[in-house]
Amino acid sequence: MPELPEVETTKRGISPHIEGQSISEVIIRQARLRWPIPADLAQTLVGRKVLSVTRRAKYLLLSFEHGTLLIHLGMSGNLRVLTEAFPAEKHDHFDLVLANSTRLRYRDPRRFGACLWQPIENGPHPLLLQLGPEPLSDQFNADYLLLANSNRKIAIKLAIMDNHTVVGVGNIYAAESLFRAKINPQRAANSLSLQEAAQLVIAIKATLNDAITAGGSTLKDYVDSDGKAGYFQLSAFVYARAGMPCRICSGEIKQIRQGQRSTFYCPQCQI
Repeated sequence: MPELPEVETTKRGISPHIEGQSISEVIIRQARLRWPIPADLAQTLVGRKVLSVTRRAKYLLLSFEHGTLLIHLGMSGNLRVLTEAFPAEKHDHFDLVLANSTRLRYRDPRRFGACLWQPIENGPHPLLLQLGPEPLSDQFNADYLLLANSNRKIAIKLAIMDNHTVVGVGNIYAAESLFRAKINPQRAANSLSLQEAAQLVIAIKATLNDAITAGGSTLKDYVDSDGKAGYFQLSAFVYARAGMPCRICSGEIKQIRQGQRSTFYCPQCQI
């Protein structure tokens, strides 16, 4: 599914086209996503200007004077900027048409994404209230990570994938970050030293930045706002490389299950 780098790539792709533009039309073809698209969304948005496009965790936030439109890409969603009114395809569920005739089209074959409206008087949306810090922010540092996991005996890979601890470190990026930090994914979260926590924070930031530069990772349906696939996965050290030689030590990459997800690691490099 689209993770933080994919959502950040999408944000950067759509922002220049829609910021400062007014909504002229809202076309809803399929309202039944993970939660129903508000029936009055057209009435809410038409004639209003998009002030900014930001990201919080894996949510895209389109800010207006009177509230925020939250968009989540779910497991298979993507947003594309169209300069013409191309015919909608089967899984194209809604369009935001701008005053300059550009349109933002949401496609989601599995329909597990979301498009939600939060009025400004209601404050932040409840989905955003319990989220941990952004991994690329200064708030996410070694001292914070050590304290957040001081009493946690769960595996460190599961800990850094917990959105209450830090947002946006999905399965691929957790595995790759732990490899870069030379930490075994099965280690207890509270067993890390301050130095190891610092190494892991650096590795997470570097991995996510590299993935953003590469346009994310392509898993099944994900493409960016231009319809292009990300290629970070091609340079992965361990993810989806079970049985293959480690790029560093030539040892065999192993695969295990953690939290119902596949984990890939090098037993020789990661201790």
